[in-house]
Order: sequence, then structure tokens, then C-alpha cells
Amino acid sequence: MVNDTVLIIEPDFSGHRWRYAEWAANAYMEAGYRCLIVTQPRNAEHPLVRKIQEQHGDALGIMLVAPPERGGRKGLASISYMLAHADFRHAYAVASRERKVALVVVPYVDYFLLALPFLRSPFGKTPWVGITMRSNFHHHLVGVRAPRRPLVNAVKSRLFARAVRVGGMKTLLTIDPTLPDWWKRNTGNAGEASSTTIEYLADPFPDARAAEPSAAKRRLGLSEGTHVLVYGAINDRKGLFELIDALSQRTGGSHTPTLVIAGAQDQDVRALLATAVGKLMPTPVVLNRFIPSEMELDLFSACDVVWLGYKGHYGMSGVLVQAFRFGKPVIATADGLIGWFCRTGELGPVIDDLAPASINRALDDVLARRTQSITPGHLLERNTLGQFKETLRQAMA
Repeated sequence: MVNDTVLIIEPDFSGHRWRYAEWAANAYMEAGYRCLIVTQPRNAEHPLVRKIQEQHGDALGIMLVAPPERGGRKGLASISYMLAHADFRHAYAVASRERKVALVVVPYVDYFLLALPFLRSPFGKTPWVGITMRSNFHHHLVGVRAPRRPLVNAVKSRLFARAVRVGGMKTLLTIDPTLPDWWKRNTGNAGEASSTTIEYLADPFPDARAAEPSAAKRRLGLSEGTHVLVYGAINDRKGLFELIDALSQRTGGSHTPTLVIAGAQDQDVRALLATAVGKLMPTPVVLNRFIPSEMELDLFSACDVVWLGYKGHYGMSGVLVQAFRFGKPVIATADGLIGWFCRTGELGPVIDDLAPASINRALDDVLARRTQSITPGHLLERNTLGQFKETLRQAMA
């Protein structure tokens, strides 16, 4: 086994994707494998890349591989799924030249999942595990609120089924607990058998104790009032401008929490956001940068409410898992998997729309709670780092 390497290929280190790569590497290193994370040169200054390079360890390495030259691609070859497939095939070819590869792990297989029916595996005969986060074509059939797109969903359903059967994956993992059940119910009698299994992978958050809120607030420079946290990659889909609009209509004083925005901002929202937050009182706290783990723990310890009123987002949210682990109530959209996990109202109010009146009613409700006790037996209890690693190791068995 000492000569076997697990390749983890992830070109994009935004959001939680770099963490998935690191956690996957930790899972397989604990099983005795050497691991190599393969990413693109644009991530050269990312803290994870620098940390691995500085450690100079034998068990974990990092390789920066530029995508291949595009040339004059036309037709099907210019489709994003096909381009991504070519990128992963190239990254694998470069990284596997001087090492024996036992397994390839793709933390975000949605880049090229729907290209598999046409192009098959980008890793040849090497076994591989993919994690899908955006396979939502079945949601309207399993009680998840999502747009009804009959033609698009039907096409994606067929492509997905074909990808699973011919893509060469050992296991397809999904952070959507409704997908494995849907697959078993709807393909159990399908004519074409598949050697690929589909299993649920609980989106993790590391086991950690919340800090004492007042101490966390002091370290962050926050006031002693109430705070609403918007966390992660900051873009228009966060529903942030709608939240700001609602906060601007509150009366102020003790009834208006301080808005805390933590995470790197997309370029297209940066200027608009700077103008929008200038109208709010109390003055919002804006941390437009990469958030290290210690600061992340303080943010979830210090803030009273976590905002999940996203728009056009139908997948899972790591921020929901973080709020659950810290016992913090959320304000959640009714859409997608966020709405599905929060549908009972136990984790906080669920809003059907992003109108200021709806948001402010939810704020009044949730600020009266302030803390959220962990519901015994809730599905989110499985969302631990230990469970995540064990599921990844089982996927290669």
C-alpha cells in the first residue's frame, strides 16, 4: 500500500471545496495511503496550498497543473461539461506519470458528470469516487421545493442514470440524502445493471466547542448587541441585498441586530454591497477575505442568528451544518435542501419569499429564541467530520 497514492483533483478552491479536498486527503492518509491534491496554478497563494508546501511531508503533497490548451474547440467540445472533462483527464495524466494511483477522488464531480455518457471516465481504468452536490433533477418528486422544469429534469435524469452506469465510478457520493433513495426506487428494475453504488455523504463540520459568546465578540471587535451572520462566499445568491433592505426598515435600537458579513466577496457584488451597507444602522461588520478556522469558530460563537435566506440555491449548505453544530437558529429559505432540512421549523423560521415583511417577521421570531437546542435524532447529527471520513473510506472498499 505504501506505493499507492490517492489523487484528489479539485481545480477550484473557493467556498468549501478546498476543505473537501483536505478532508478527503486526511481520510485516506488515516487509512495508510499517500495523498496528492491536484489543483490549478491560480490557487498557488491559497492557505491550504502554502500549508502543504511548508510541511514538506511524505504523506500529503500538492501539485499545480495548468489546464490544457483549448485551441479552437467548437460544437460539443466547447460545452462546459466537455471542457471540464478534458481538464480532469489532463490533470490525471500529468499527476499519474510518476506514481501508482490507487484511487482518484473528485470532490465536485458536477463539473463533468453529465459528460460521462459520451466520454466515459477521464481516469482510464483507475477506480474513482465522485461527490455530487448539484444533482437536483429529482427534487420535485421527493418533496423538495424546486423549479418544475419537466423537459430539463427529464433529460438530466436520463443523462445522470447513464453517467452512473458507464462512467466507471466505484462509488458516487451525494450530500443530498434524497438522491440515494430516489435512485433505488426508480432504477431497481432497470435493464442495465451498474457496478456503481450511490451513497449519502453527510456534509461535515469539524467537531468543535462553541466559545463563550462575549469572549468571541471581544476577539472579533463586535458590540454586545445581537448579530445576524451571513457567512461564506458572498454573492448575489446569498439573498444579502434583500436582508439589508429588510434591516433598513426596522426601527433601530435593540430591535435591529448588527449585520455581520464574513467571506470573500464576488467582484460583481462588491461595489453594490459597499453602498448598501452604508445605509444601515447599527453599522455592519464586513470581513471581505478568507476566513481562517479560528475566526470562523468565533463568528458562529458570537453571532445570534445565521442567515440562510438564499435565492436560486437548491443544494445543501455547509453553513446550515455549522449553525446546527453551534446550536444557533437560522432564517432559512423554503427552497431546495436548505428548506427540506429546515421544514419542521425546529432549526428556525422558514420563509417562502424574501419580502422585507417576511424577513422581519422571521427576525422577530428568531431573535426571541436566540439559541437553538439540538434536536435529538435530527439527520444533521450525522454531519460530523468523523462520519464524513468513514464514508469516504468505505467508498473505496
